[in-house]
Amino acid sequence: MLQNNLALPSGCIVRQAIAEDNWQIRLLVLSAKLDPTQLRWQQFWVVECDRQLVACGQLRNFADIQELGSLVVAKAWRDRGLGSFLTQHLINSATQPLYLECLGQRLAEFYQGFGFVQVAFEDLPRSLKPKFRWSELGRKLIRVPVVFMHYQGTEAENLTKPR
Repeated sequence: MLQNNLALPSGCIVRQAIAEDNWQIRLLVLSAKLDPTQLRWQQFWVVECDRQLVACGQLRNFADIQELGSLVVAKAWRDRGLGSFLTQHLINSATQPLYLECLGQRLAEFYQGFGFVQVAFEDLPRSLKPKFRWSELGRKLIRVPVVFMHYQGTEAENLTKPR
């Protein structure tokens, strides 16, 4: 699958965020019109290219699960594989079952390529429901195209896992 061949462009590195990245992360998240209320730089990984922070994403910790969230690539750096690289890196860094919410079928299809599957709100872990409750309400009342997803791995990963 495509994810196995991901590489960062020359001059780019992926690293854990540091305190000095806090405002750059917030600006990236706000520029993408994502929820800015649960941003903790300590949970972020960033992509830095030519000493400039150009992408970020976080693994939020909940009781017995993690959420992949706040994944943003700066507009000028899109279509270079940074989002795919960072998504795979976050998946590989997760230590517990992994969930996410995204807007629209296009993003859902992007995450399906990494082994995420759509799940109903009712099937989400109890610890995640309070956070996603407003999204579910928007989905039901005004048809916000939110999709909840759970990481189950790719076919290749599932074939190579010990049983």
